[in-house]
Amino acid sequence: MNLLPQDVLVMLKLALAAPQTWTYDRVAHELGLSPSMVHSAVRRATQARLFDGQLRRPRRKALEEFLVHGVKYAYPADLGPVTRGVPTALASPLLRDRFAHGDDAADIHVWPHPQGAARGVALSPLHRSVPSVAGRDETLYAALGLLDAIRIGRARERDLAATLLREVLDRAAP
Repeated sequence: MNLLPQDVLVMLKLALAAPQTWTYDRVAHELGLSPSMVHSAVRRATQARLFDGQLRRPRRKALEEFLVHGVKYAYPADLGPVTRGVPTALASPLLRDRFAHGDDAADIHVWPHPQGAARGVALSPLHRSVPSVAGRDETLYAALGLLDAIRIGRARERDLAATLLREVLDRAAP
């Protein structure tokens, strides 16, 4: 059984959530997924040893290793034309002030979304619900933006994004 991109979204959400407080229905609602999709994501992640079914929590070190070293290969980013969307990667909240961006839309990446606040090069999100989720969950948005920087960045950018992603996960750890 292979992991699907939405499994990464679910694992990130659960890694950032308070321990033992989540339900399949609530996670599904917050991520724009169905409860069965969340249940299947947890099942696949458990099988991949990214989730501890007894503790009902992602296995943080395994998840971190997969996010930093595996996601860019398992789910490579597709780039598209300049469009309106939600800033991600180097234009995401935790990275936008750390790297120089020009005024040109080709200098930033966005998840395509009609209500997006920026114009940039379209970058495919892990799941179609990600741009909407970003507006409702600031911490998850930050983590997903860092993950995109790991997916498409150069070595220095990937290293910084990985360090910041570890910090985000550490702050959320129980």
